[in-house]
Amino acid sequence: MVRPAVFCLVLCAALPLSADIQFHAASSPNSAPRGKGQCDIRLIVGGEVEVTVRGDWVQVRAIHGPEARDDGSQCSGPLPNSAPAAFSFDKKEGRGEVRLLEEPSTSSDYKAVVSIRNSGSSEEKYHFRLSWRLDTGRGFTDSGHFDGDRNPIPSFDDEHKGGGLAWNNTFHSAGHGKGTATTNGATPQILSAATVDIDRGGKILISFRTDHGNPLTFTGSMMAPEGQTLKAAVSSGHGGELQGPAYLSRDAKGAIYHITLDVTNGQNRLHLDWDRK
Repeated sequence: MVRPAVFCLVLCAALPLSADIQFHAASSPNSAPRGKGQCDIRLIVGGEVEVTVRGDWVQVRAIHGPEARDDGSQCSGPLPNSAPAAFSFDKKEGRGEVRLLEEPSTSSDYKAVVSIRNSGSSEEKYHFRLSWRLDTGRGFTDSGHFDGDRNPIPSFDDEHKGGGLAWNNTFHSAGHGKGTATTNGATPQILSAATVDIDRGGKILISFRTDHGNPLTFTGSMMAPEGQTLKAAVSSGHGGELQGPAYLSRDAKGAIYHITLDVTNGQNRLHLDWDRK
């Protein structure tokens, strides 16, 4: 009679090993056509894998064969945290089977799942593209403002102006206020002035002045507005370490009076809440 522990070891040794990899797709704001967002996922695959894309984070689960490798995946912006408009999936490269298992929706938690099956004897390059329309709504054609702001602050330092925004015909809001940004429950950063810039292509930059001196900035893509509230999928920092939704509340005149956002990479979480004075 085989003891249970020994039986388990024998059984586990007989099962195929699988490995997951996850990575942040490189940011490439100008890679998509005007008015569209897209993620180009490029992988080296030697067997069968399942690829999950949420925001601009990619997880690859090996079902059969060796661990896959990233081969230069990039996104113009995060996959929206809402059902994207005019979503499409296109296989671009690879001799094996590449098919969409699940498209972003409320039931899928807004992630896309793709299956890749390489039936050959060697590793192959695979490339598929996820694309969607940027539903920016209307109302970004005039200059926004904060009511009663007698001393507007600059929009962004020059170093930020290469972040993918089209600086002609943009919506701009700037004003003073107060708020906090808290990471993993630690002592919060104190926020004062805030700026918001949105271009006609739906790209957004949000910046806050902090008590530490360095600005806290977020970049991303607009999603469909929810009444007087604007919604965006944003990432923190130049490398987009954390990503998630941002909500910007407007009054009847279009002035932004409240901003809240939650961004995470699965391990760290930042919560931000800001109000106009």
